[in-house]
Amino acid sequence: MRHAHPARPGVPEPTLTSDTHAPCRNPGSTDTPAIPAQHQGPTHSPPSATSPRHGLTRFNAASSAEAEALLLSCCRSRRWAERVAAHRPYPTVDALLAAADEAGYDLSRADLDGALAAESSAPPHPDAPPAARTALRAAHAAYESSFGHAFVISLEGVRPGERLDQVLAGIRSRLGNEPEEERVIAADELRRLARARLAFRLSEGLTLRHSEA
Repeated sequence: MRHAHPARPGVPEPTLTSDTHAPCRNPGSTDTPAIPAQHQGPTHSPPSATSPRHGLTRFNAASSAEAEALLLSCCRSRRWAERVAAHRPYPTVDALLAAADEAGYDLSRADLDGALAAESSAPPHPDAPPAARTALRAAHAAYESSFGHAFVISLEGVRPGERLDQVLAGIRSRLGNEPEEERVIAADELRRLARARLAFRLSEGLTLRHSEA
């Protein structure tokens, strides 16, 4: 493993926050709960939720294809999914999330490009004012025109009423970055999203489907 990384963020709680219902790109699956695209899951546990520990047990016991399909629904990098799945069984949820984080730091440039290309810009909450929705669409378009992929941000810990402003401020701030500087920031946000999505799936109990691959 590399050692010259920026400091790793701490492992998040398995309950996540959301201001959108847009799923991450995961074609082919229609019978499992959608994972939110960027603003991660509800603040409460879904009705079908079980303990993260139970989800970990199922993940450890899953076939390679099932485990990789689950991981690809969290980050669309085949190399990342294969690497995390290959190191099973994990003794704890924290160990799995730490491994997911570490694998994210070691993505090649091509792997990172592919994973970022698979992300989609999350829309504002349906109740957002029309002017805010228009401003957000314009900001997303400007970012994608500059950097060639969707704006990626983790809003974990941000209050619901502050999320739209946080996204707009983030886009406006990061639009001034040089491409390589922005690549580093986007990669870090993608790692945070992948870890948060995986924690959310563990809390769901992991309803795995081969069709999620």
